[in-house]
Amino acid sequence: MNSAPERTQANLREVRERIAQAARRSGRGPDAVRLVAVTKTVPTETIRVLAGAGQADIGENQAQQLRDRARELAGLAVRWHMIGHLQRNKVKYVVAACAMIHSVDSLRLAEEISKRAQAAGARATCLLEVNASGEEAKWGVAPSEAPRLASQAAALPGVDLVGLMTMAPIADEAEKARPVFVTLRECLARVNCEADLARPLTELSMGMTQDYEVAIEEGATIVRVGTALFR
Repeated sequence: MNSAPERTQANLREVRERIAQAARRSGRGPDAVRLVAVTKTVPTETIRVLAGAGQADIGENQAQQLRDRARELAGLAVRWHMIGHLQRNKVKYVVAACAMIHSVDSLRLAEEISKRAQAAGARATCLLEVNASGEEAKWGVAPSEAPRLASQAAALPGVDLVGLMTMAPIADEAEKARPVFVTLRECLARVNCEADLARPLTELSMGMTQDYEVAIEEGATIVRVGTALFR
């Protein structure tokens, strides 16, 4: 993995251009898609390089690493995203530091986030994780369960539910992920129709290095890219 500043900056420019092209193919402007740089395997100095190049959204998979990096880089103008599976006993590490929690997959987790957010005098912006591929090894609720859980989570004090997230299976061809992204987009429409929400959900967090362009074509508003930035 080459993390030299110049290479990282060049990779970031390339990913942003690919995002812009995919957004145009979906009939949207590049500003309609937010890039979250996934930095779980890179040193903190690389995060500084990204921030210096204007990359504001940074994603971490581990709660304690997110907490520690947020503290170490407290003066940096970045927004932290918790994108990995989140255990209830680790919510305390991320609520105060996070701009967004992408992986709410149960009512009990949402309730813990609510409790911790209220205690901190904060509001937690959250996404509901949906298992759109149906894989047993994947976290997330089934699409059929999403409207009910969305209603329950959105009603909790201190929780701002704004959208859905999913992970597609790793595949050798990006096109194989398209049905998963279609499923999540259709799930968002179903949630907005069936759930008891004060306002519609608008965010779709889907797509990673191997398939983010296809995800954008299917309506992604957030993509989570790591490998393409640091290779």
